[in-house]
Amino acid sequence: MRTQALARKQPRHATRITRSVLFGALLFGQLGAALADVSPLSVSGNKILAGGQPASFAGNSLFWSNTGWGGEKFYNANVVRWLKSDWKSKVVRVAMGVEEDRGYLSDAAGNKARVKAVVDAAIANDLYVIIDWHTHHAESYQPQAIAFFEDMARTYGKNNHVIYEIYNEPLQVSWSGTIKPYAQAVISAIRAIDPDNLIIVGTPNWSQDVDVASRDRLTGSNIAYTLHFYAGTHGQGLRDKAQTALDNGAALFVTEWGSVSANGDGSVNEAETSAWVDFMKARGISNANWALNDKAEGASALVPGASNQGDWSASQLTRSGALAKQIIGGWPGATPPASCARVTVPGLLQAEAWCTMSGVQTEATTDTNGGSNVGYIETGDWMTYDINVPTGGSYTVEYRVASLNGGGNLALEHAGSSVVYGAVNIPSTGGWQNWVTVKHTVQLPSGNRKLRIAARNSGWNLNWFRISKAS
Repeated sequence: MRTQALARKQPRHATRITRSVLFGALLFGQLGAALADVSPLSVSGNKILAGGQPASFAGNSLFWSNTGWGGEKFYNANVVRWLKSDWKSKVVRVAMGVEEDRGYLSDAAGNKARVKAVVDAAIANDLYVIIDWHTHHAESYQPQAIAFFEDMARTYGKNNHVIYEIYNEPLQVSWSGTIKPYAQAVISAIRAIDPDNLIIVGTPNWSQDVDVASRDRLTGSNIAYTLHFYAGTHGQGLRDKAQTALDNGAALFVTEWGSVSANGDGSVNEAETSAWVDFMKARGISNANWALNDKAEGASALVPGASNQGDWSASQLTRSGALAKQIIGGWPGATPPASCARVTVPGLLQAEAWCTMSGVQTEATTDTNGGSNVGYIETGDWMTYDINVPTGGSYTVEYRVASLNGGGNLALEHAGSSVVYGAVNIPSTGGWQNWVTVKHTVQLPSGNRKLRIAARNSGWNLNWFRISKAS
């Protein structure tokens, strides 16, 4: 946003813990950050990978953290919990104001405390979290930025969750002459402490000139470039600039987007928002919606006076907030398969070859034949698959599953209807890559249909499932 007025790590499942334990850590502060559970992020070409696999995720950007600006009241663990559980957010961004009134430079203790409250809550809730140096003049405060990010790297550098955004929105300044030297200095300071967490760098002209930055990229690993858009103002022209940057090999992260105008106000532009969402999904670009706040302006997700502790009803969401929640909740956790192939039964279906899904992500598997499995499965998540059943009758469905603690349950359903063919419990296998096969017998009618595998209870991974005629 323009101003207030304008408004070395653990492997992915190595120490995965249950939701109840995570909430216990959040509430009582008794579990360390080493228990956290998200895939490490890395950059390969113009893609950001999670656990070595192409992935994208969506979530929320908080409003400026500045003391007394109004948005700071949402910098708390209950809001983070609600974004994870109700909105299905995978990332939260802390927009720490710097030189503006009562920002970090004039109230370091207050702003840093709010940042750490959100970062700690994000780690406890298995969310990625962007620590954003939210300024339009970062080059004027390079020593302060280095000191701040060194502190954050020392505190959080061993957590896969943490992403450093070292410059929010540069103005009309030179990339090669101003922004790049600043960024290289701050990156070097971070890398001396944290060698591999993702770093995102703002680009000229309110983080729109990603094409300019892509022609003179920064040196170093795991670096992405910031792209910001507001659908009421920015359209195909900015998408063309983004495509140029991708074609030049730059990885992009939309750390801020809105469905309204660039000044943070105005009505929702649904058509252009949809075009942007399609663009990001097709290219696997992660993003955060601006802004989780109740200020009386179009970009705010909440109506004035909404609770600062989460638990928002539909009536407490603005039009842009309701649209953002819908987009975030339906965001794929990984780059979708190139096609959704219909499988004629009997046959085997790879779990990651879903047609549509909600909430899950893919990761590399150590199961026989390798490839990927579906993980991060939580209660309410689902995947659909297209099958043809030549002859109706009794079929055995086998599922290749892994679970550290057991207690999971999946249901096989007819997508788009209330028909449930059957359900099966998932036992403990002793590890997230310790695989066993479970099965049940169901009655399937003949014809083409969409199957849905739905998580009634969380805590399991799925590698493949096989449908065969029951003996």
